[in-house]
Order: sequence, then structure tokens, then C-alpha cells
Amino acid sequence: MFIALLGAWCVGLFARGYWTPDEPREADLAWRMSWQTDKAVPLLAGEAFCEKPPFAYWVAGASIGAFGTRAWAARLPNLLYALVAALGAGLLARRSSGPRAAVPAAAALATFLLSYQTLVWLATDAPLLAAVSVALYGAYGGFYAERTADRLRGYTLMHAALAVGFLSKSAVAWMVPALAILVLVVWERRWRELARWELYAGLALQALVILTWVAAVYLGPDGAQHLKVFFWNNLAGRFTHVDAPQGLQYAAGHRNSPGKYFLELPLYLWPWTLLAAAALRRAWRALRIGRAGAGELRAVRFALAAALPSLALLSVAATARNIYLAPALPGFALLLGWWATLESHDRWDIRALRGTAFLLLLATLVFAGAGAVLFAPSAPGGSLAIAALGLLVAGVLAIRADSAARHDRTPRAQLALLLAYCVLLIVPAWPLYREVNAWQDLQSIAQAVESDGRGRPLILMAPDETTQAVIDMYARTDAELVPGPLGPMALGNLRERLAREPDALVVTLLPGRELTGTFRRAAERFHAGALDDGLPTWMAAAGLKIAHRYALPNGRRYALLEADR
Repeated sequence: MFIALLGAWCVGLFARGYWTPDEPREADLAWRMSWQTDKAVPLLAGEAFCEKPPFAYWVAGASIGAFGTRAWAARLPNLLYALVAALGAGLLARRSSGPRAAVPAAAALATFLLSYQTLVWLATDAPLLAAVSVALYGAYGGFYAERTADRLRGYTLMHAALAVGFLSKSAVAWMVPALAILVLVVWERRWRELARWELYAGLALQALVILTWVAAVYLGPDGAQHLKVFFWNNLAGRFTHVDAPQGLQYAAGHRNSPGKYFLELPLYLWPWTLLAAAALRRAWRALRIGRAGAGELRAVRFALAAALPSLALLSVAATARNIYLAPALPGFALLLGWWATLESHDRWDIRALRGTAFLLLLATLVFAGAGAVLFAPSAPGGSLAIAALGLLVAGVLAIRADSAARHDRTPRAQLALLLAYCVLLIVPAWPLYREVNAWQDLQSIAQAVESDGRGRPLILMAPDETTQAVIDMYARTDAELVPGPLGPMALGNLRERLAREPDALVVTLLPGRELTGTFRRAAERFHAGALDDGLPTWMAAAGLKIAHRYALPNGRRYALLEADR
């Protein structure tokens, strides 16, 4: 099982280049951190980037410094984060529900669609998830300890993990453990727990770590302003509108809607959605009837306290991204670990197992059909053969899982389901990633821009963060920036710079995608807007013409503009 999980992680981590959205930006931040002298504030293309604290960039930067700017090098620390997150969930399940719960809980956290995406994506959410997983293990040990020394040990571990989580993604690291403890205090009427000194002793460790970094930021250039962005715009600004410049209005993007997280939760928990529903049903019955042992109910309460309050809180935030819910997933993993240890599974549990087997078999067929239509015409024959073999193995395992569930061999069914899913994440995904890499090869565009613009000043016209990042990493670090959004102010700014440097070249992102093959035929059939010429409407007004065009298959399009003399 561990080998299957390791293989799934490694393919997701090391078989891909930097993919949009976000990964090129994160890569540039880590690359800059590998050589910048001031390590307190991350830099994006030389400008302070105060959305997130620097821990993830420190670690990824160290890996880049050792192994280079390739994507696998930047993501190498994510393998450690994945191991720590799964280990934390497994140890928590073992402590609360017994040894048989450890493996199912660890496997669930490793393979939920949302947590898998979190752990293999180059971003600050992977170390955050690992830190919260360990913090919950410490919180459980402290909350239910009977001796002072054990209570102090558990809560101190919680605070140490949360210090790392804070340096990964600020105060959101506290959300899940803090809400879990508060809910448990109310649920179990253990008001005295809030007065225990052991709960707060570890705050000194957190304060030492966090305030050391805060002091380093404050003493640096524009320190007070940077701290305001870190702690006001980027925290309060996620929940409500705050008075800030347009570029720092985080509530304006990724707008939330009523019930969004609840509606999308089945997708986050895929492919174990039906199993999670079965576990919630059994948990409700255990709590309602109240005949289970104290230890069993304790595990259920802790799992629900770690999962549901954060889900409710995020539902009222102004912004909503699926990744925000990732720290609550250890609670769902713990619940699945508890469910896997039940002495008997009723017909609804069996139906959940068989339904999951059907979903994986259906996913295998959809995977095969989509691959045949979209990728087969251009993919190498060897890659197709490997993908076909993987799909066959996954299908056979899903059928075996269904058979085991029908005969009430639930542990065997669970193992077969996990292996089937891991096979899908490894064998067919590997050639698929290789194909998509060609669509995301922004490094080649940046290097082509540098080659064509050698010896001439370079101006980035209202670039997004991805464009800034790839030009900074792969072309030049001194490109000038005309801030967006596109409009009269930006256009006037561009004219002024061109007046000073008439020989300058302007890099701009063209609208739409360079669709090819099946994607282009489908777009032509449905008259997609991505097929227009994509010329920037402001080009003539600025007195520019296209010197070079660049495009990735089914990917981004850029133009290098020069003065139209």
C-alpha cells in the first residue's frame, strides 16, 4: 500500500512541469528566495509579495539552490509534506480508534482528490496541511490526556506544528485546531479545559517563532506596510471588503456563494465520497444511540469537530477556493479510519463500497474514452500502451473490490479500491502529464522572448503573475513593468516609457488559446471565442506592431511588440 501511495505522489510531483494557475508564480518566489539576501519577505519578479509568509519558499528555495530550477526540484519538499500529513492522520487515527484505523485514515488523507491536489501542487498549502495534521494529533493527545505531562506534551506538539503552519500560510493555520478544541469543550462541557495552563504554555514557542519573523519583516524596507498586507489585507480581506488598493482587494476574486463548499464537498472527497457518507451515517447513529464505548464516541466527536466547523466558517467567507478547505480534511480522514474499524458493516456500508467500486470503474472508462478522443491522435504509441495497461489493471481491481464487498470482505474491498485508484493516478496519468506538459511549457516562450529581444529593453504590459514569473526566471530579471489593469492609465504609462526608450520591446499576453487537434475542431464546431486573431486592441493606439508571436499547443499565446516606424 505504501508503495502505491508513494508512486501516486511521485508521478503527481515529478512527472509535470510548472502548471498554471499559480505554480509558475510559486516557482519564481522560491527561485528568488534561493538567492535573495533578505529572506523575510518573498519577492515576485523583484517586488515584495506579501500574500503568504515565507516558510514554503525557504524550503523550496533551498531545494532549487541544490538541484536547479526544474519543477521536480522545487516540488521535492512536497514529498516530505505528503509523508508528514499522512503520518499525522495515521497516528491520530491509531491513538483515537486503534491500530486498525491508522492505515485507512492515512490512505484517505493521501488520496482525497482535494488533499492529493494540495500535496502535489507547488504552493504553500502542502506544508500547511502537513502542519495541521500534526497539530490535530497533538491537540487530541493534549485534550484527552489524563496526566499533566502528557497534556503538556500534546499541546506543545500542537503549538510547534502550528508555528510551522503559520509561517506557511499565516493565521489560517489556527482555524481547524482552534475550532476543534472550542467545539469539543462545548460539546463535552469540559469548560475547565480552557483554563488549563498546559493549553497555553506552547504559545511561547509559537510567539518566539512568529515574532522573530515579524520583527525581521518590520525592520526591513517598508516593513510596516508589508505587515499590514500580510495580516490585514490578506486575512480580513478574505472574509470581507477592506479599504485597500485594487491589487490588494482579495475579496474581489474567487467570490463565495451560499452553500458552495457543501455543494462541492463530494468532489473534494472523491473517490471516497460514498464511504465518507457511510461513515457520517454510522457516526450519527453512534452519537444518537449513545451505546458505543467512550473511546469510540471520542474519536467520532473529534473527527466531526475537526471537519465540520471549518466547513461552516468558510461558507460565510467572502472568498472561496477549494484549497481553503484542505486543512479540514484530516477530520474526514479520521472519520473514515474509525469507520473502517467497525466490527460489522451493514447493507448501506456494503452499498457504499460497491458504489465506490462502480465509480472507479466508470472513471476508468471515462479516462479511456477521453484519452482515445483527445490524446490518442498525437500521443506516442508506447505511452498509449502504458496507459491502456494501467486502465485495464485499475478496472480489474475495481471489479475485485466489488466482489469482495458483495461477500462482506470489507478490508479486502477497501484495499482493492485504494490500489485501483493509485493505479489510475500512476500509470495512465504519467503519459497524460507528458502531453499536458507541452501545453504548459512557458519556459520555452520566455527563453524565445529573451533570444529575440537580446540587447533591447523589455517592457511587460499589464502582465499577470504568471507572465511576470516566467520572464523573471527564464528571460531577464530587469524587465520593466507597466502595472495593470489595461486602460487609459496603463496605456499612457506605456507611451511615456516608449518615449524614453524607443527601442524597447513590449511583451503582452494575447487573449484566447492556441487550440490544436481535437480541441480546435470542437471549438470551431461550437464557435468558441478562443479562435479569434487575438490582437491587442490597444496596439495601434500605442504605435506598436507585432515583431514575434509565440504560442503553446492548447495553451497561452504571447506577442513581442515593437515601435511601428
